[in-house]
Amino acid sequence: MSWDDLEPKTKKPQIVDLSQMSIEDLTNRIGEYEAEIARMKAAIAEKQKQRNSADAFFKPKS
Repeated sequence: MSWDDLEPKTKKPQIVDLSQMSIEDLTNRIGEYEAEIARMKAAIAEKQKQRNSADAFFKPKS
């Protein structure tokens, strides 16, 4: 068993036929994606802070 087995498998989003969507629907969809991107960036920043704290704690003293 490797560490990669512990990571959740993510599926690629399905491709949607954008030609069938209205301008309003497309605009709303962009807004939803931008909100999700912001949420992911916040999660990355939080995980980076946790990693930095752990690195500082376990760093050997010279």
